[in-house]
Amino acid sequence: MTPPRLQHHCQIYCTGDLLKQVQLARLFSDDKHFVDMPLRESPELVLKKFQQLVNVTPGGILSKKQLQQFVSSSFSDPGQEFEQWEPQDWMSSPQILAKISDQELQAWALDLNAKWKSLGRKIKDDVGTHPMLYSQIYVPHPLMVPGGRFIEYYYWDSYWVIEGLLLSEMAATAKGMIQNFLYLVERYGHIPNGGRVYYLRRSQPPFLTLMMNAYLTHANDTEFLRENIHLLEVEYEFWQRNRSVSITVGDRNHTLNYYNVQIGEPRPESYSKDWELASDLNEDARQELWAELKSAAESGWDFSSRWFLSWPSPLPATLKDTKATAVVPVDLNAFLCKTEHLLASFYRILGNTTKAAQFQAALEHRLEAVQAVFWNEAAGVWLDFNLLKKQPNPAFYPSNLAPLWTDCFSDQAAAERAVRYLEGSTVLSYKNGLPTSLSRTGEQWDLPNAWPPLQHMVIAVQRGWRWEARDRRRVPSPGGIWLDQWCSPAAVGSLWRLPDFWLPL
Repeated sequence: MTPPRLQHHCQIYCTGDLLKQVQLARLFSDDKHFVDMPLRESPELVLKKFQQLVNVTPGGILSKKQLQQFVSSSFSDPGQEFEQWEPQDWMSSPQILAKISDQELQAWALDLNAKWKSLGRKIKDDVGTHPMLYSQIYVPHPLMVPGGRFIEYYYWDSYWVIEGLLLSEMAATAKGMIQNFLYLVERYGHIPNGGRVYYLRRSQPPFLTLMMNAYLTHANDTEFLRENIHLLEVEYEFWQRNRSVSITVGDRNHTLNYYNVQIGEPRPESYSKDWELASDLNEDARQELWAELKSAAESGWDFSSRWFLSWPSPLPATLKDTKATAVVPVDLNAFLCKTEHLLASFYRILGNTTKAAQFQAALEHRLEAVQAVFWNEAAGVWLDFNLLKKQPNPAFYPSNLAPLWTDCFSDQAAAERAVRYLEGSTVLSYKNGLPTSLSRTGEQWDLPNAWPPLQHMVIAVQRGWRWEARDRRRVPSPGGIWLDQWCSPAAVGSLWRLPDFWLPL
């Protein structure tokens, strides 16, 4: 049962009349501003004072001026829960810089490496001592933040942050970030979308085990693995217990995973937008849409045509048609496939043959399911499966290729066909990167935007399948030209904010 104090806490930052009135009054240009503001006094007292104001106000709706005065007296400005922190393991010239022969790219990489010093944060001890005063979720170790409006840690973003730290020879900082995520699993049973209490009911793509693997590849810290492998398994079980679905193909039932946040109400950090989007719907439809938006946000792809339940032509689908819980995503299952592979390998390293066999069996079942449910022979690639339509989504998304990145396939010929699917498509013709989709919907995760995590996955696939890394500029394939073009300083000059920076094509 949730402790009463935490209930009061969430009645301010997660749901309730105070949150609704402040956000719909649009006191701030960004809804996230309010829900990131620390409290000046206990949540019980803040809620009591707010209710007193409501009781003496005709209709119970406070004016914008009343709300501004109340927020000013009851809350502090965002960001005060952090201390600036400069990592002690930072070095000005990590060895990787010497391996970059192109002088322009080397200068860019040098500038990129320097940004670690400005992105480091440490959460103040007071957040751990008095958590009810903050929306920030306390973690004990320093960390890197994405930057911009995102002043807290995020889950799947941090995988690429950790990979970057390891390339920069900052293994201690990377380990600390992994320890933070393990701390969250131990406390909550999963990793929230980000480091705020209003993110607690949704997660993001499960990368914790992949983070551990990246760290172990650099540090060979077997004892760290031994101490924490049970928590990797706890997170895996969260997805199996809360985000799984059974699909029948022929006479076989296959268990796969999907994003499924069954919590209504607008997202606190985007409250007014969600409210406006659902303004002409009845109450049941509104709650359903808001739950679907949270499910789509759990994917990290917020938002995209990938989650739209398309209407018959000529009616275009929009954000209001989001039905993320109807989609069984290729990439989520590819990530969990890699997780199962790694957990089997980790347990073998630790000498636990029983657990190793358990995860090896889970891996083999998923490999079969990925081939049966996602593989599309006509397209020559894996495609998301729609549960309502009971058919694949034929549209191009870089996520269609995720099984190549995680080695989640058992048919070598199918994998080779998937590479040809990419090289034979039009998506390689965009000079600034692989588009997130070929649909212009106005959403962030659609054309014309390209996102760094997807670029990394697909470039890694192309390198592994088509190129000699030592001489990639001379490979006369479409992929070779494509990577050479994308790796120019002009194309990658602003990619340091991963993955919160998008490139217009």
